[in-house]
Amino acid sequence: MWVLKTGILILYLPYHIAILEENNQLMTPPENQMAALEESNHLIITPEYQMITLEENNQLITTPEFQMETLEENNHSMPAPETQPNKRRKRKSMVWEHFTIETVSAESRRAFCKQCKQSFAYSTGSKVAGTSHLKRHIAKGTCLALLRNQGNHQTPGTPGMNGNGSVSDPPRHHYRSHSSAYISFDSDCCRPEIARMMIVHDYPLHMVEHSGFVTFLKSLEPRLDMVSFNIVQGDCVSSYLREKQNVMKFIEGLPGRVCLTLDVWTSSQSLGYVFITGHFIDGYWKPQRRILNVVMEPNPDSDAALSHAVATCLSDWSLEGKLFSITFNHPVGEPGLQNLRSLLSVKNPLVINGQLILGNCSARTLSNFAKDVLWAGREIIKKVRYSVKYVKTSEFHEQKFLELKQQLQVPSEKDLSLDNQAQWNTTYQMLVAASELKEVFSCLDTSDPNYKEAPSMEDWKRVDIICTYLKPLFDAANFLASRTNPNQKTFFHEVWKMHELYHSITSHGDPFVISLAEIMQEKIDKYLKECILALAIAVVLDPRFRMKLIEFSFVKFYGKEASKYVKIVDDALHELFLEYAALPLPLTPAHAEDGNFENNMKAEEISYNELTDFDAYVETTSQNMKSELEQYLEESLLPRFQEMDVLRWWEENRLQYPVLSKMARDILTMQVSTADPGSVFDTEIKELDEYRSSLRPETVEALVCAKDWLQYGSATGVSNALVKVEGLRS
Repeated sequence: MWVLKTGILILYLPYHIAILEENNQLMTPPENQMAALEESNHLIITPEYQMITLEENNQLITTPEFQMETLEENNHSMPAPETQPNKRRKRKSMVWEHFTIETVSAESRRAFCKQCKQSFAYSTGSKVAGTSHLKRHIAKGTCLALLRNQGNHQTPGTPGMNGNGSVSDPPRHHYRSHSSAYISFDSDCCRPEIARMMIVHDYPLHMVEHSGFVTFLKSLEPRLDMVSFNIVQGDCVSSYLREKQNVMKFIEGLPGRVCLTLDVWTSSQSLGYVFITGHFIDGYWKPQRRILNVVMEPNPDSDAALSHAVATCLSDWSLEGKLFSITFNHPVGEPGLQNLRSLLSVKNPLVINGQLILGNCSARTLSNFAKDVLWAGREIIKKVRYSVKYVKTSEFHEQKFLELKQQLQVPSEKDLSLDNQAQWNTTYQMLVAASELKEVFSCLDTSDPNYKEAPSMEDWKRVDIICTYLKPLFDAANFLASRTNPNQKTFFHEVWKMHELYHSITSHGDPFVISLAEIMQEKIDKYLKECILALAIAVVLDPRFRMKLIEFSFVKFYGKEASKYVKIVDDALHELFLEYAALPLPLTPAHAEDGNFENNMKAEEISYNELTDFDAYVETTSQNMKSELEQYLEESLLPRFQEMDVLRWWEENRLQYPVLSKMARDILTMQVSTADPGSVFDTEIKELDEYRSSLRPETVEALVCAKDWLQYGSATGVSNALVKVEGLRS
């Protein structure tokens, strides 16, 4: 008979049994006493004298023939006193590697920890205390001396270390506790992860020395060896160098050329930092971008600043001969442009005499346009900003404003908001919302004596004019901000709309409107003069437009002189095509895809020296044949789908246009903006924060580039060993 009571099974047998586990002993206590009190262990004995001890996943079974087997960690048991031999069996539990048994009195023995010398009960008379409490002492971190020894210098014989002090294979016997103190730990394995955390989250490198951070990590793992600023700086640069190897292999295998964008930042020390980003099309015809360099320029406004930064990038990434175009956001004078052209004429073969090498950042150009408009209306905008501030900074005023709006039944759904003068789009949005609510502001002027400096009706008319000029700029900048890789082809339409609008607005005799119209017409005409060739060539390679859109739009741009500018674009296209036709063709797609180019060549065994006459014949007859470019331009236009992947179209038609597809791949890589989507509307040059400005230029470059590269996946196939960086420990 057996009874379950309070989680303990009480069994009635002729011979009562007590299972004392953890120290793996089976004892028989005095007559009529039985206890199976071991943590959550259950002892089951059936009427047929069967016994099962359920301890975790182990079971103890007694068969009807009175045989018993205990399946525990060390798989052994001690016989009952009736059959126990005089000689005590050798203790096999690993706990005795850390404890010694000493006799403290005639009938009492205690277990002493070898590390901290603390004593624990072991036996009193014939009663043995077991080893559960001893295991808890060493396995759950209670023994601080053991933790210190293992964290600083694990001694031979300690699990996890061999006699030479190196990590050994884990022992066969393990404690059941999941928080075992014998798990091997290596602080060096944490260093790359700390460096990665600093890079990805832009944490200051000195954080590893902050007392709060150190205390927090020590509470998680006392054995962790904390790193210093110099060490984590070196580890970050090491991570950068590992990732750079992969990026360099990636760029070396590119089938086309690279377009660079130069984003110039300033700092509190008046130093310039040129962020150089490479844009290219990979072997799968997918647009890619990587930050390649961050070059510190002591004099960013000098004529040699950009040319030095570009030369550094070309040399660092072996891009001589692979550069196609450069887009920058920093004002450069004619001497600086000449320096850049002379550098590129040596380092890089010029494409149509360098006409596509240089281009202004469209985002910065739009911001400059917007700043000119806002400056022209600065006094009016100041009044509107005061009015919006008066309403938004007081709940009482805002409630009164909303009541007036409801009474006047103004249909506007826009909410008032103060602008951030560092981003011109917020000023435009403030003006648009305020203009739609101008009737409410007019009534507020008469009903609230505290509301002063309200705009007049003439002011509100000029606010509408300002919004009219800002709207095409806002739409074009939104176009740049909504796309990760805006190119020349897609931006052409935005420029066309701005040109149409600015040349169609009439002044009506208002001096304010006249001056504003003259400013914007002059600026858009200047921008077109500098960038129209790059914009137009990209549009021609869109099979929905080809040369037809250029011919049509140039009439709007240049009037009677349109044919002259159309011819410039056509001549540039043919010249560029001839340059690409003179380059050696890559593997044909069929060979490149199956990877058997060399085998195919060996199989054909053609002697090209015997076909020189044939080559001359082909060259002669080809002069009377239409080129790929001419065939492409004469074909019918494709339907204008709302979203057409032009790059994908060229990939699918590369067999029909082997040369022209190479040219299209590079042209469609050209960038119109150096700004990321979040900074398209910025009115000021970006400034490096004070902390990063205090770091070494090499460290700044490592942190910025590594963060950019890690978002595409960590380095694979490269050794994870830390790269030694000389000089960073000083």
